[in-house]
Amino acid sequence: MKNVLLVVAGLVLMAGSGAYAYLALMEPNLAPAKDIKLEITPQRLERGKFVFEVMADCVGCHSERDWTKFAGPVKEGRLGAGFQFPAALGFPGDVVAPNITPDRETGIGSWTDGEKIRAIREGISKDGHALFPFMPYRSFRQMSDEDVYAVVAYMNTLPPIRNQLPRTKLSFPVNYLIKTMPAPVTAPISSPSKSDALHYGEYLVTMANCMECHSQAEKGEIVKGTEFAGGRVFQFGPVSVLSANITPEMITGIGSWDEEQFISKFQGYSQLTRDNAPMASQANFTIMPWLHLSKLPEDDLRAIYTFLRTVKPVRNAVEPHKPLIPQS
Repeated sequence: MKNVLLVVAGLVLMAGSGAYAYLALMEPNLAPAKDIKLEITPQRLERGKFVFEVMADCVGCHSERDWTKFAGPVKEGRLGAGFQFPAALGFPGDVVAPNITPDRETGIGSWTDGEKIRAIREGISKDGHALFPFMPYRSFRQMSDEDVYAVVAYMNTLPPIRNQLPRTKLSFPVNYLIKTMPAPVTAPISSPSKSDALHYGEYLVTMANCMECHSQAEKGEIVKGTEFAGGRVFQFGPVSVLSANITPEMITGIGSWDEEQFISKFQGYSQLTRDNAPMASQANFTIMPWLHLSKLPEDDLRAIYTFLRTVKPVRNAVEPHKPLIPQS
């Protein structure tokens, strides 16, 4: 019996070692970056600014923000300069949203347009390594060709900012598992028609990556059955917030909201600026980028509302701002 147990233990060890070796040696699924030089047009710059700063909220992660104020407005002159996430968020390692300004030494000024497009939609860096999927490339895979072109065109016009940041350093086994997540975009993607409110709303919600924050997660993956039901904890220093339930559940979600109430929720923040935003406290702290999302056109908000009415209702009561427990 003892010999059998030793053999089994040896086989388990060999299997584990084999899996480790496989993950350590494997390369991400990647395709060469497109050989493309984007034309910068006024139309592309306008659309790119909207997607970058509002809809996809690229600035939310890739900028330094003033978390002492409501909704963390971007600090003046730090748009796209990058940000190192605090350990309290519970990421598997040290996660850094890099400097994505055109600075050639500390940003992405040496990247080609094709390499930028590949990073956004396929999760592959310039040097070929897989990006940590908190960068929502799995959602951005659905971004239309023209929208990603517009984003890159706009990024090319950002003022270069010299800001040297460390690279993301993930813990085992996530540092190997992320190699399985990138995938090439192999076919053209067209922009959805705004006249089809349901599918256009789905497109916007996917691009905004709403499900990521408004779902619970374990080890970086959304827990099945919690999609859009909120309850994910975001801790920044002494303050924290739980994301809201935005499913159409009548009691704990937004099922009782009509379309006008939904729109008013966003437009109610339209007068907020970096200068007049109130100070943040446990009672109002949020990572929701209200200063940007309040600029969404009404038609876009109606489309988002239309799509959210179709997601599965989940009963999940959330108290976004739990009172702080005094330290004894």
